Amino acid sequence: MDFVYFFVRKVMFVKYSQGFIVMPGGFGTLDELMEAMTLIQTNKIGRFPIVLVGTQYWSGLLDWFKNTLLVNGMISEEDLNLYRVVDTAEDAVAHIKAFYDKYAVDVNF
Repeated sequence: MDFVYFFVRKVMFVKYSQGFIVMPGGFGTLDELMEAMTLIQTNKIGRFPIVLVGTQYWSGLLDWFKNTLLVNGMISEEDLNLYRVVDTAEDAVAHIKAFYDKYAVDVNF
């Protein structure tokens, strides 16, 4: 698919996702990650698993979530549970499967 507008691409990306496995990336990756977490946080879409791969890579951002956003009341403690951090692709897939096992729903992969 080819999209003229990036926001339409993001809508389609989130609408048909059953989980995000987020690898280290740049601004586009961060944009898509934040979009998904914002939509889940504000109950605009149903919750799905978000897995960040690479503890070391994501540590600075996650520290900022806790030390700036949480401390200043911009997010809640519960919002820190919107994602999981792992170091391997196998752990990422296992987390997504466990999420759907918990809710007795089958993933489509």
